[in-house]
Amino acid sequence: MNVLVTGGAGYIASHVIKYILVGKSNNFSQIVVLDNLSTGSKYITDELHKIASENDMKFKFYLGDVSDIDFVESLLDEYQFDVIMHFAASLIVPESVADPLKYYYNNVVNTIRLLDLAIKHKVKYFLFSSTASQYSNENVKYGDKFSEDHPINPVNPYARTKNMCENIIRDCSNAYGIKYVILRYFNVAGADIENRIGQSTPNSTHLMKVAAQTALGIRDKLTIFGTDYPTPDGTCIRDYIHVDDLASAHVCALNYVVKYNSSELFNCGYGKGYSVKQVVDTMKAFTGIDFLVEYGERRAGDPAYLVADSTKLKSLVGWKPKYDDISIICKSAYDWERKLLDLKLGNP
Repeated sequence: MNVLVTGGAGYIASHVIKYILVGKSNNFSQIVVLDNLSTGSKYITDELHKIASENDMKFKFYLGDVSDIDFVESLLDEYQFDVIMHFAASLIVPESVADPLKYYYNNVVNTIRLLDLAIKHKVKYFLFSSTASQYSNENVKYGDKFSEDHPINPVNPYARTKNMCENIIRDCSNAYGIKYVILRYFNVAGADIENRIGQSTPNSTHLMKVAAQTALGIRDKLTIFGTDYPTPDGTCIRDYIHVDDLASAHVCALNYVVKYNSSELFNCGYGKGYSVKQVVDTMKAFTGIDFLVEYGERRAGDPAYLVADSTKLKSLVGWKPKYDDISIICKSAYDWERKLLDLKLGNP
């Protein structure tokens, strides 16, 4: 299959691409990445080029924006893609509250434009990167898990844009026949186990990355937002999934949809939760560094508890996670941040 990956230089997409390139699936022939590098990294695309070469896979990177319809259409004309994996999006919740129009344009309008071109060019499959943050947190108690049919109630513009896109994709599938796979992520964390790629977005708000950077002295302190949630230690609880396991989930899910020519929605998580404080304590224990932690007010739109029921992903497509261990996730995040620091200092 020929695959177009939008936002392919970003955190999650790059790990999915690496998983494909190292030969975990033999269904892929050509990987083409489109990214404007607003949050992605040229270092990452260069590393993906190396990995592709090492594994005798076809990989091509184009610097451009998914909103550039003429350019995107030229790629569709040239490569005749079977699949579009759509990762390009804005995804910072506080920013979406402060600047919602940016999110509706970048996330919703651009998805509509991309779908329009995909349908026009007879692309068979559309993979969409979505979020579990759209689930309703009403009447949820500690220990509950969120299945794919849990009620939806997005409480911030970012989550609303993802939910809107999901509905648009479903409507297009019903009307025009394009098949989709939608993956709702819980909390993605860590970095490539081989430490070749990782989360490289400047000023990232990912807890695991911030904790690793604080341990390394890149940040002066880590702030825990909210200590009065209805959880055992008062801090938010999340289902942290290692990015390499998430990458394998994408390929497993897509292969299933292709095999059965169907459309599917999957939750992506481990089904267990860790509090913010537990993550911080794990990073401190692993590194042996008692870095500075401060406590702040709750952030708008943060649910207290969000843990996946990933039964469908495991049972239907046979997904088998390998790194379901908070210590492994912390270690990979720390190793990557240390590598980035070395690269910045000129000591790779």
